[in-house]
Amino acid sequence: MQTIILCHGALGSKNDFENLKLALINNGFNVHSFSFSGHGNKEFETDFGIHQFSVELENFILHNKLIKPSVIGYSMGGYVALYLASRSVGSINKIITLATKFNWTKEIVEKETRMLDPKIMLEKVPAFAASLEKKHGSSWKDLLAKTSQMMWNISANNYLNAETLKAIQNKTLIGLGDKDQMVTLEETVSVYKILPNANMYMLPGTKHPIESIDTFVFVEVVKGFLKE
Repeated sequence: MQTIILCHGALGSKNDFENLKLALINNGFNVHSFSFSGHGNKEFETDFGIHQFSVELENFILHNKLIKPSVIGYSMGGYVALYLASRSVGSINKIITLATKFNWTKEIVEKETRMLDPKIMLEKVPAFAASLEKKHGSSWKDLLAKTSQMMWNISANNYLNAETLKAIQNKTLIGLGDKDQMVTLEETVSVYKILPNANMYMLPGTKHPIESIDTFVFVEVVKGFLKE
């Protein structure tokens, strides 16, 4: 039985994967999920960001005595998985990313962080703000601030530069939805071409939010890649 860890995106939690997790279990996989620190009512650690989350993923693997699990990373979760593969060779097996953004220019960060202002969010999209408070508790505004800073940190450090990507030997499956308005096809194809052992896929009729994926279609993609 193959083992999979599901890694959520920014402002997400392990609960985002309830339907996908059940579907994968029903298809014969041993599936784990967890929330990164500061997400899903988990306390913040001293550090917050890609490196910290990669440490948490690595610690989860060690704590649960998992032997080279494969990782499905949605959005930020895919970035974290690839970064862990680059700095801890052999810790994970295959990697599947979905809707992971790789291009973090100053202009893109400015655009994305503008949408993470809690005052604007409460005024413009109160329902989304309420959902964040329900998911993350009273610290949801702190999470927005730390996520904004993380985006600037990714831009400054460029954790997954071309040299780093070329060194990742894991078999990877890089993908996005065809209706994604945050992640471009160009940046996805660029990373796919740089990774030494990569394949690529696209989900039809799928926007960026994890809720928009067709679970049946995505599970078939996962099965095809992990059982090959």
